[in-house]
Amino acid sequence: MNRPIEDYALLSDLETAAMLGTDGSVDWLCLPRFDSPACLAALLGAADNGFWRIAPAGAAGRPCTRRSYRQDTLVLDSEWETPAGTVRVTDFMPPRTRFPCLVRTVEGLSGAVAMRSELRLRFHHGRVVPWTRATDGCTVAVAGPDSVWLSADGPVDTLGGETSTVTGFTVTAGRRLTLTLVWAPSHVSGVPGVLCLPAETALKETGDFWRRWTARCRCQGPWREAVVRSLITLKALTYAPTGGIVAAPTSSLPGHIGGERNWDQRFCWLRDSTLTLSCLLRSGYREEAAAWVEWLVRAIAGDPAELQAVYGVAGQRLLPETEAAWLPGYERSRPVRFGNAAMGQLQLDVYGEVLDALWLSQRAGIELPPHVWSLVKSLMRHLRQHWGDADQGLWQSRGPARQFVHSKVMAWVAADRALRLGRLLGVEVPDVWRVMRDDVARQVCRYGWDARQGSFVQAYGSSALDASALLLPASGFLPAGDPRMRDTVRALRSLMRSGFMRRYTRDDGLPGEEGAFVSCSLWYANALAVVGETAEAYAVFERVLSVRNDVGLLSEQWDPVERRQLGNAPQAFSHIALVDTSLRLQPGSADTALSSTIPESP
Repeated sequence: MNRPIEDYALLSDLETAAMLGTDGSVDWLCLPRFDSPACLAALLGAADNGFWRIAPAGAAGRPCTRRSYRQDTLVLDSEWETPAGTVRVTDFMPPRTRFPCLVRTVEGLSGAVAMRSELRLRFHHGRVVPWTRATDGCTVAVAGPDSVWLSADGPVDTLGGETSTVTGFTVTAGRRLTLTLVWAPSHVSGVPGVLCLPAETALKETGDFWRRWTARCRCQGPWREAVVRSLITLKALTYAPTGGIVAAPTSSLPGHIGGERNWDQRFCWLRDSTLTLSCLLRSGYREEAAAWVEWLVRAIAGDPAELQAVYGVAGQRLLPETEAAWLPGYERSRPVRFGNAAMGQLQLDVYGEVLDALWLSQRAGIELPPHVWSLVKSLMRHLRQHWGDADQGLWQSRGPARQFVHSKVMAWVAADRALRLGRLLGVEVPDVWRVMRDDVARQVCRYGWDARQGSFVQAYGSSALDASALLLPASGFLPAGDPRMRDTVRALRSLMRSGFMRRYTRDDGLPGEEGAFVSCSLWYANALAVVGETAEAYAVFERVLSVRNDVGLLSEQWDPVERRQLGNAPQAFSHIALVDTSLRLQPGSADTALSSTIPESP
């Protein structure tokens, strides 16, 4: 039986991540990168698909008594109170130097507690049983290109296990023992150097790294703790070598338990570009914002007709979607997918996201490459010819292409930001871009508005409502005081389910009802503030804060009936939206009016 999604905490070394349950079991770990095959995959299956549990002997499956991240860090402390005494396990991943490393320090707090460590490695997404041997005081597991080294800095008893590495030891008050797991390419000989670093040194350096990073945060106010945890999570989901930010560190955690709404989100989506950039800049993280823009510009290089919605952490384009028949799925939710077919979809909104991000970067003084204006002209040349095409939309519909209203609005954003960027750069701007912008606006207001419902709708010719309409003021498409915006916010209340907002009302062709989207509920809070319903905006925001798990993490969705998290976790889109909403709702903030950051149209 899989643990609830909200039972998991995140560990990261800024190149990959581990998911650690309340029972002391690491049930998900991809090595050496976020998008590498998992070597611990029990999260999407069973114990035989790989895990590493450290807990008091006889406590397998039982949750710890309490746990928390150390303040302003990604170092996790979990404590168990047992009849024999109390023990703490401290888990962390040092920021990467050469090879990825997961450190687990067991410390006795009182009494004498017998502990058990069981490591069951299964390479290639929980499928391949490695060869295991003992060498140089370590246990080494090898399969194909991968090797994992496990060491202990004190005496342990080998307890056997044909397909697992099982050890036992006892800790008394004030005594510590550390187990360290390191991945290395299987062709590399010798003990990885990181195993020689004292655990106390690694812990201090890791804690200091995170505390220095969080000290740069400019956010204050009543929600600072939640904002800082969200920013730490975004940093943890950043692939440091390139600056790309993955949507989530997991794959195929379901939007409907037992269903097929299971997607791999260990990649970088362009839809997150502007909001990510804006949140990083407003929070004081200019270096990370610049790195994200640099990743973006590299990733989209090439023919503008081949602009994708999603790329790999290094900017790679090929992310072929496959199904892992050998994995039973989280709570029998099948199929388990790796890769993402959205790479081949037409999503016109990404042109607006890219140009909005470039304009915001230039406005913020982030250095852009010399060829940026050529890039803008290339993107606009293509979009002028294709903005009227049907596409798959923001939500990456797997049904027929449609004339999605949000996609058209983002085509308007693309033209608007291209005009603004040209003005900032002091270059001549083609007048046809202004004509295109006005044409798109007229079309959206004519075909995207449903007078009967008093709302913008999901697609031309449809009566379905869509939460993406809540983003209209933030884009600058409509001013905050436009009566159509107030009417749309009122109409979209029909998407609310027990206090949380669903994405849309339309049948999307997939079986099962998904949960409410966390980001949509936060967009709703923003829109409520825009139309002057501040008290309700605060209530919605506080409601979202209340469904974070015990260590402050949000998944993609929330099931308000079963009161559980759904979808991949932790979800960058949810945490970005949390930071954005907190900044907009903070008393005295200029961001309360969503369109206040968009100057008058050129």
